[in-house]
Amino acid sequence: MFAGVDWGGTHHQLCLVDADGQVLLQRRVPHTVAGITELCRLLTDSHGLTRVAIERAEGLLVERLLTLESVEVFCVSPKISSRARERYRLAATKTDEFDAFVLADTLRHEHGFWRPLRPASDTLMQLHATIRDRERVVWNQRDLENQLRATMEAYNPAVLHLFSSLDRDISLEFIRRYPLPAQAARVGVARMGAFISREHYTGRVPAETLVARLQPHLLSVSAGTNQAKAFTAVRFADQLDLLNRHLRDYDTEIDRLLALHPDTRIFTSFPGIGPVIAATLLAGMGEDRARFPSAPALLAETGLAPVTRASGRTRQVRFRYAANKRMRHAIDWWAFVLVREDPHWSGMLYTAARAAGQGHYRALRGVSARWTRILWRCWQDHTDYNPDLHTHRLQAIPTAATQTTS
Repeated sequence: MFAGVDWGGTHHQLCLVDADGQVLLQRRVPHTVAGITELCRLLTDSHGLTRVAIERAEGLLVERLLTLESVEVFCVSPKISSRARERYRLAATKTDEFDAFVLADTLRHEHGFWRPLRPASDTLMQLHATIRDRERVVWNQRDLENQLRATMEAYNPAVLHLFSSLDRDISLEFIRRYPLPAQAARVGVARMGAFISREHYTGRVPAETLVARLQPHLLSVSAGTNQAKAFTAVRFADQLDLLNRHLRDYDTEIDRLLALHPDTRIFTSFPGIGPVIAATLLAGMGEDRARFPSAPALLAETGLAPVTRASGRTRQVRFRYAANKRMRHAIDWWAFVLVREDPHWSGMLYTAARAAGQGHYRALRGVSARWTRILWRCWQDHTDYNPDLHTHRLQAIPTAATQTTS
C-alpha cells in the first residue's frame, strides 16, 4: 500500500491507496498519543510493506513512523507535491484530504526514483538536534549584538572602538562596569590596566593603546537619554553574556557527542575542519552511505553544483539556491579557512579563480567542490584523509615553493 500524510500542528490527514490507485482509507487523526497510535495502527494493519509520503524529514511524527518495521518513509519536497496537484486538478483547490491523496498517489508512481529515510543512531540524532539548536542561539546572539550596538551608537559609541568585537566577554563587562560616558571618561591607563588584568584580556593590546582608542569617541547626549540608554545597554549586555555562556555549553556538548560517533575521525582528519563544522557535516551527511551514491549528489545537496538551464540556443549556468543551507554555510567556512591554512593548493586554486574573473564566493565554491569530493570518497570508504595520497596537493607544494623563492 501507499500512504500520504498531510501533517499539521493539531491534526494529521492520512490517505491510503492500493497498487492500482484506489483510495482505501481517508482518516483524520489528532496530534495526540491516541491519534498517532491510531495512525501507526492503520499503517501496519495491511500485514505488508506500506510506503508513506510526508512533507518533512524530521519531527515527532516522522521519528515515530521510522520506528515501524513494515513502513518506509519518504520525504517529499513541498514544491514537488504542489506541482503534483496539477496532475489531478487544474483549479487551485486545496484541502487536507486532497493533499494526502496526492502524496500517496504520487508516491505510488515515483517511489522507484525516490530514496526512503533511514533511522539514525541515537548519537547522530542528538548531534543533529544539538547543532541545529546551536545555530538558533547564534542567530539570537547576532540579533542581540546588533541591538546592543545600536544602543551604544545612540549614546556612548566609545566602547565600540575599544576591543575587537562587541560580543566579547570583556566588552560586555566594560559596558556593565562603565555604562555612562562620564564613567568611561574617568578610565585612565592605570585603571584600564587593572581592568584588563582582572578580566584576563588576551588581545595583546597595552592599556595605553586602549585608552587612546577610547578618548576620541567619548561623545555624549543629554543626562536623561544617557541614563535611559545605559539602563538598556546593561540589560542587553547581561542577555548577550548569557547567550555566550550557552554557546560555550553547546560547544562542550558537541565535543562530547563527536567523541562518541565512529565517523568523527573521518571529518576531523581533514585540514581546516573544527568541531562545529565537523558536527554540521556529519549531521547533514548522516550514516546512510546510499543517501549520496555519488559525489555530484553531495555537491547538489550542499549547493556547490551549479544549475544549468539550456533551451534552444540559450544556455545559462546559475547558482543553486535549493540546497541544505546549513551544510553550505559550514562548507563555505571550511573553504575560507583552507585558503589561509593550505596556501599551496587551496590558496593557489582560489587565487587562480580570482585572476580568471570569478567573485570571492564563486572562487570559494570551486575550492569547496574539490575538497567535498575528497570528503565524499573518504566517507564512502570509511577511511581518514591521508595527505600523502593527495597527489594534486603534493604536486602543488614544490611549485609554490619555487614561485616563492623566485
